[in-house]
Amino acid sequence: MTQSSLSVDSLLEKGNQDDAVKILVDLAAKNPGRKEPWLKMAKVHFDAENYAQAIVAAEEVIQRDGEDREAKTIRAVSGLRVAAKSLNDLKDDVELRGDAHSDALGLAKVMRETLGEEVLVPPVDKSKKKRRRVSVVQPKPVAPAASGAETASSAPIASGGAGNPFGALK
Repeated sequence: MTQSSLSVDSLLEKGNQDDAVKILVDLAAKNPGRKEPWLKMAKVHFDAENYAQAIVAAEEVIQRDGEDREAKTIRAVSGLRVAAKSLNDLKDDVELRGDAHSDALGLAKVMRETLGEEVLVPPVDKSKKKRRRVSVVQPKPVAPAASGAETASSAPIASGGAGNPFGALK
């Protein structure tokens, strides 16, 4: 498994995500009880902005380790990004006035209340043409627990500090 992990890292450094994911899928099939291949897959998909695939891989991690905070963070942030894109797509549809529109409004209200924000996505200042990119800080490796059990880092992938998994969304 260690050799395959090195191969995956090498492929990712070269920008070859497809082959890296193929190796990870093979590793997951050969080690069905291990969460590590799935967690790495979730990170690869998240970094590539393939949020649906990141959610699926994070769910596989959570099935194997229901307390994995990093997988939960990937799932939550990916889900919010998919929801934000969907809501953005819906807001310009003038003809949409049925159940989907009501559901989207209800979801936006719940998201605002949950996050404690008046506005989920601030209006874009059209006078500024530059796009800002949010950099994702990769967590530092954490030493294994004293029990000898193999665990992955539980630090959030894009933490806004103080353990807030939604900090990168601000």
